[in-house]
Amino acid sequence: MTGAVALRTTRYRPTVATIDLEAIRHNVAVLKPPGVEAMAVVKANGYGHGAAAVARAALEGGATWLGVALVEEGLALRDAGLAAPILMLTEFPPGSEEEGLRGGLTPTLYTNGGMARLGERAFSVRPSIRPHVKVDTGMHRVGLPPEEAVPFLRRLRVAGLEVDGLWTHLALAEEPDRPFTQTQLARFDRVVAEARAAGFHPRYVHAANSAATMAHPRSHYDMVRLGVAMYGLSPGRDLPGMDELRPAMSWTTAVSTVKRVGAGEAISYGQHYRLDRDSTIATLPVGYADGYRRALSERGTVLIRGRRYPVAGTVTMDQVMVDCGDDPVEEGDEVVLMGRQGDQRVSAEDLASWIGTIPYEVVCGVSERVSRKYVGS
Repeated sequence: MTGAVALRTTRYRPTVATIDLEAIRHNVAVLKPPGVEAMAVVKANGYGHGAAAVARAALEGGATWLGVALVEEGLALRDAGLAAPILMLTEFPPGSEEEGLRGGLTPTLYTNGGMARLGERAFSVRPSIRPHVKVDTGMHRVGLPPEEAVPFLRRLRVAGLEVDGLWTHLALAEEPDRPFTQTQLARFDRVVAEARAAGFHPRYVHAANSAATMAHPRSHYDMVRLGVAMYGLSPGRDLPGMDELRPAMSWTTAVSTVKRVGAGEAISYGQHYRLDRDSTIATLPVGYADGYRRALSERGTVLIRGRRYPVAGTVTMDQVMVDCGDDPVEEGDEVVLMGRQGDQRVSAEDLASWIGTIPYEVVCGVSERVSRKYVGS
């Protein structure tokens, strides 16, 4: 008997994340530079949106590659029937090489150990393996130092593997006024030139993430990697083209309980939120176990009947209370946690600012307890 219990699709609770697949298609089409291929990055379950559904929509929008962080993520896309090239954005973990290769995943390499493990399996599993090699131009997370790139490519060729892609990752592309992106690109250009002079001609040279795709045309090379912007979220402030993108995720629930609470009473755990007047308190069936972060306590706002109301007291595991004052609110009223209602909007960027994080974390954090509903399919 295992300890894991698979959660059934939630059907009885009104807390739902709605994913607009037409927004994904639109965003890919808007972001993809002419004459350049696009990779849709669908790691972390498509940034919480649902990897397989997002991948299909992105390919329909003009992407030709998919990018994942885990072997399991790539294999799940294959199980869902997706045949597009899938790049592993890090090396195969030790022991996963055979399964990853059998699943048709394209490896990334940047260590001698990763190369050796791949070489041991490559020819018995899939004779034509054409990995992408990653160069660390200043992010200092993973990748080869620039001066080691060409010697690595030579060892790769001796091992019987031919490089198909050469790539790097940019650490500061979301701040176009700072010069470090140009420093990284200059380092990368030197590596690419040295590789070509040494007789290596990778089909794909790529560096651009979402922010670089939008703000640094020089970084486009042969392919751009579309991450957070593909989901309609901003990778940084004041980036060109952001107004053309459409947020793909909205998050709603419904009022489950309404009660009138008297002045002087306090709301939720800790009793920090004390009423200075009689007020209508609406309880919502969503909490931090769903990804509505506890840090939103007394900071967040929600939309009900087109008006904003503050979170009252501490966000609990399964429920949130909001202070509706003297306004009319009824059980069953739609509540927007993220998205638009009337002329009001709560964005992922709003939620991120209230808790001191980035919108990536907000959408990735919407948990599996929240049903995904797909529209625009």
